[in-house]
Amino acid sequence: MHSDNFRAALFMLLAMAGFVVNDTFVKIASTDIPPAQIMAIRGVAASLFLAVLAWKLGALGPVRLALSPRLLLRTAADILATLSYITALGQMPIANASAIFQALPLVVTLGAALFLGEPVGWRRWSAIIVGFIGVMIIVRPGTEGFTVYSVAVLASVAFSAVRDLSTRRMDRTVPSIFIALVTAIAVGLFGWLLVPFSGGWQPVSASILVSLTVAAAAIAVGYIFIVQAMRTGDMGFVAPFRYSILLYALVIGYLLFGDLPSPLTLIGSAIVVASGLYTLYRERLRGVVKLPPTPQVH
Repeated sequence: MHSDNFRAALFMLLAMAGFVVNDTFVKIASTDIPPAQIMAIRGVAASLFLAVLAWKLGALGPVRLALSPRLLLRTAADILATLSYITALGQMPIANASAIFQALPLVVTLGAALFLGEPVGWRRWSAIIVGFIGVMIIVRPGTEGFTVYSVAVLASVAFSAVRDLSTRRMDRTVPSIFIALVTAIAVGLFGWLLVPFSGGWQPVSASILVSLTVAAAAIAVGYIFIVQAMRTGDMGFVAPFRYSILLYALVIGYLLFGDLPSPLTLIGSAIVVASGLYTLYRERLRGVVKLPPTPQVH
């Protein structure tokens, strides 16, 4: 078990690195083309990567499965989460966006209590409240640093929570890779549909095309390793390693974009992470520690 946990932790670290690499190249591409076009181009590459993976694993399902109400709800929520996150990512430091997004486990716990009737004790309610205080410290509403893009990341967190909560209610026999493939195709198609309404098609340089291909490959790599992490180790041990994404974002944001988070942002991030870790700890004690069955496709 110790060996399994070590390998699972390594897989989770690699998965989070994959997601940050995706965010990084999406942010680079966003300087030249709008979010809808990013979703369209990257969606093609991501769909191809995931289709090959699903085919290799024998996880391709019938089309009617993709039209089930809960999968349609999940897909719609993921489309909106992706659009809002990519829109924000092009206009704010990658570390700030990642830090706000770490509130997702808290929002999922809150949503599960309010809408799914899952029991949440006073300790986890306290952790949720403290975590949201941390988010407010990061976004600082009413100050000069607060922008509509901060709201866009918060919206992405809310849509992602809907996605994860709807996933909890889906048939467990539906392969996770098939769900991710359906989502990737839908996100890409939505991007293509949105292009005419977002300024039309912009010229795409070879460097941008490479950036989005790398982003798509990084999402696929992240997906592979997060599934491996969930299947290999004890979730109570592995789940906290998901917060390594924030450290990656801090380092990459500084090295590539020169973004140095303010002390308040770092304090808020620490509060959010600590609250999330405590929530995971309490769920581990109750024996219900879970990660979202599929990663965000930002």
